[in-house]
Amino acid sequence: MSSGAAQSRQRTRSSSSTDALLAIFWGGLACGVFDLTQAFIAWGLMGVKPVSILHHVASGLLGPKSFRGGAATAALGLLLHFVIAFGAATTYWISSRKIRFMIEHAMISGLLFGEAVFLFMYFVVVPLSAAPKGHFTTATLITGPIGHMFLVGLPIAVAVRHYSRAE
Repeated sequence: MSSGAAQSRQRTRSSSSTDALLAIFWGGLACGVFDLTQAFIAWGLMGVKPVSILHHVASGLLGPKSFRGGAATAALGLLLHFVIAFGAATTYWISSRKIRFMIEHAMISGLLFGEAVFLFMYFVVVPLSAAPKGHFTTATLITGPIGHMFLVGLPIAVAVRHYSRAE
């Protein structure tokens, strides 16, 4: 094998890794910022303060005591929120490597993926977590089934499509 072919393959592999990291970074960042912003707005309209939202996220790990943790548990909630957002972006990227439809039809795939993320979080992750169990409200509807389609799945899908070069 010629060294030119090996270098070309190495450049392609390196470029592919860079594309993956950029897609996951930008998709996860946009998803995390958009989702948190809409949560602050929707729950804020119901009188919930942003720090309480972050405490609630941290309560998935710490339970009800997270609401007494102040800035430290709010920071933990923020970190956990973005871990989940980057995890969702990573899941979409990996899935799109096998299911080309997710790149070729990013808009519909992103909307469906956002809904799947909501369903997985609401019916699997939250019930298995230490978070106090809540009830379905108008804010849940706005931030959940509606918000996740447009503010979670769509930005991730668009970022992945943008960084998915012809392979």
